[in-house]
Amino acid sequence: MITDVEDYFARGCGRCARFDTAACSTRSWQAGLLRLRSICRAAGLVETVKWGHPCYMHAGRNIAIIGALRGDFRLSFFNAALMEDPHGVLERQGPNTRHPDMLRFTSDGQVAEKEAIVRAYLGEAMAYAEAGTKAPQDRGEPDLPDELAEALDADPELAEAFHALTPGRRRSYVINLNAAKQPETRVKRIATFRAKIIAGKGAMER
Repeated sequence: MITDVEDYFARGCGRCARFDTAACSTRSWQAGLLRLRSICRAAGLVETVKWGHPCYMHAGRNIAIIGALRGDFRLSFFNAALMEDPHGVLERQGPNTRHPDMLRFTSDGQVAEKEAIVRAYLGEAMAYAEAGTKAPQDRGEPDLPDELAEALDADPELAEAFHALTPGRRRSYVINLNAAKQPETRVKRIATFRAKIIAGKGAMER
């Protein structure tokens, strides 16, 4: 995966064989992606790279992340359960995603059309970060380590697979990750666990 944000807009995320080729999804949506980037930076967000994608932070919290697929590109919000979505434009990334969390675009021009909404939603999310407001935990579900919650928000495929696991398997990952004292260790474990989660297995399964 890339570690330099400029590489994303010029070459892609580095997570598949289409990286740095004409077939990369970032090439198809370059104008729209750059417009989204400009809006996020103009809002005062700090631009970083996480999970191979441009991630935007404020007050020490992840606010939103940019992604591109073959059929669309998107701006996904962290802590989506807090978003009020007065315009009804947020969509779920998949059937197992618990809350609508993304603005999806199917043409570069749609970013300009929705720019005011994008700015307003970023402002709302930034205000939650400044206030330290967090989404309430769903009853019956274990509290997810911050690193896991952020990884799920940033990786739609991983989120779909994780939420499709049995409650016991989800708890196995939470227990394993909570046993790690350092955030860096939890991040490394999540990367190691990704293939197991996608395969529908628990943390201790082979």
